[in-house]
Amino acid sequence: MRDGSHTVIRVLIMMCLPLLAVAHAKDPSREQTDNAPGPNLASVNAAVAPAGENRLIYGKNADRPVPIASITKLMTALVVLQSGEPLDEWLAFHKRHTPPAANAYSRIRIDSELRRSDVLRIALMSSENFAAYTLARSHPGGFDGFINDMNATAKALGMTHSRFVDPTGLSAENVSSASDLVKLVNAAAKHPEIRQYSTTGYYRAWFREPRYSLSFGNTNALVHRDSWGVSLSKTGYLSEAGRCLVMVSEMNGRKVITVLLDSLGTRSPMGDAGRIKRWLDTGTSGTVARAARRYEQEKNAAYADASSNTQSVN
Repeated sequence: MRDGSHTVIRVLIMMCLPLLAVAHAKDPSREQTDNAPGPNLASVNAAVAPAGENRLIYGKNADRPVPIASITKLMTALVVLQSGEPLDEWLAFHKRHTPPAANAYSRIRIDSELRRSDVLRIALMSSENFAAYTLARSHPGGFDGFINDMNATAKALGMTHSRFVDPTGLSAENVSSASDLVKLVNAAAKHPEIRQYSTTGYYRAWFREPRYSLSFGNTNALVHRDSWGVSLSKTGYLSEAGRCLVMVSEMNGRKVITVLLDSLGTRSPMGDAGRIKRWLDTGTSGTVARAARRYEQEKNAAYADASSNTQSVN
């Protein structure tokens, strides 16, 4: 009889464990410590938080400063809107005063003009680098003043792992952490312009001097899927930063901030977003490709070596 009781108890425990895992994932008051068990992600660094809060539901190397590529443009947009400069003002796309990066190609013609609102829109939705540069160049304090304001804003938001040297993200010296970017997303999401412009699916911009138009598409495929309810979005890529994605979307009945930094493939961040969504809904961790695991191991080793070299120099 005693052995039978023990068997029943073991069965009940095994039945309850999955339910407890789901309850833990669904409860927003439960905070996951960095690298705690959670969703399996291809991204090397990540953070998940309830929208409007800086508290993480889950973190993976969340405080590690890393290059963030064009995620930078969220800070660019925030500084532009905080400046109070009129959005209907026409801005001229002057030739860059510093040599452009090798991957800084743009279809926009030198000296043509576009309203600041549209320049901001295409910088966010389509990650147009010349647009981000022009926003900084047109700042009341000039280009250098804009960079100073980016770093001052980061400091004011408590982004202690962040540094900005350019408004586009083409420089690998623009660094932040996943946890810092949660703070940036929360600040950016307070501006309806950033929410609207960053989630515009397609847009045709009309330039003048000379008159012509160009079509732009959103770099995040998830904004086209109503089931995701994406209300803020930004993607990024540099070889040093990998594939990056930050967004606010509907997950398990609530708005959630997802920050994914340094993924191997173009679809890896979207796959990670799906795994996070399923984890919040069911508690299942999911699986990632073997190549992504190898990439993660190599990048973690590289980060460790860089940190060790920095400490030895200091």
